[in-house]
Amino acid sequence: MSNQMVLSYTNSCALFRPKFNGHFIPSIYHTDVLSLTRHVSSATALSFCQLQASKLHDSPVTVASDVRYGNKQIISVDSPLYDYILTNVREPKILRELREETATMRGSQMQVSPDQAQLLAMLVQIHGAERCIEVGTYTGYSSLAVALVLPEGGQLVACERDGKAIEVAKRYYDRAGVSHKVDVRHGLAADTLKSLIQNGESCRYDFAFVDAEKKMYQEYFELLLQLVRVGGLIVVDNVLWHGRVSDPLVNDSKTLSIRNFNENLMKDNRVDISMVPIGDGMTICRKR
Repeated sequence: MSNQMVLSYTNSCALFRPKFNGHFIPSIYHTDVLSLTRHVSSATALSFCQLQASKLHDSPVTVASDVRYGNKQIISVDSPLYDYILTNVREPKILRELREETATMRGSQMQVSPDQAQLLAMLVQIHGAERCIEVGTYTGYSSLAVALVLPEGGQLVACERDGKAIEVAKRYYDRAGVSHKVDVRHGLAADTLKSLIQNGESCRYDFAFVDAEKKMYQEYFELLLQLVRVGGLIVVDNVLWHGRVSDPLVNDSKTLSIRNFNENLMKDNRVDISMVPIGDGMTICRKR
């Protein structure tokens, strides 16, 4: 927990001098570790704040951790609320069937959620995209969602290294009548992207989606920046990485890769960015 974590009490009663580890804590509605250290030791203050945060964990509302943001309340998506969100997703029958089949397969957690797929399709439609790239296709849920909204002459290059997953994807492309829109590339995505560049396709794509090897995100991004035109979009999945990116105690190689990628994007003047907390987090980048 950050020492700047601000606790918001969502009930109507103030905390009246609770006792913690033998110390009386002052009556408060909002507090943080730094302010509590005026009354108790820093260790006791941090432990108290962690305890209160755990009590508030099930609240549907989270409060921004910095008072400079005006204690902005943000909806926390719990299971009942997420179920409600999914009831408001217009998921075509063919996509639902693919999702349900994929759910029985090993690695099904790699599939994007229906609300994510709906957002991707909407971005393609709003942007009027005709030429798209997907880095990491798996069984084809997100690529099928995109292919369904592409114009008849549109094309999606789908990069995937898992042959068995590709077989499932191709079967659903056929069933949906969009096989002619999808150019499946079996192999390492980086190799496919490099070959597209070598074939003179730089700046010829409108839209790209990245959901593949996390340690490769920066390399994928650099290659896609060459392939996507000015004004084109690059959408990157898993940028929140199950919340691990915000935990300084988590430093495994994949978390570090995504954390470093996010930090690099913040400083990258070649793109405009918007990180969206949908699914496992997606960052939408617009090439300048």
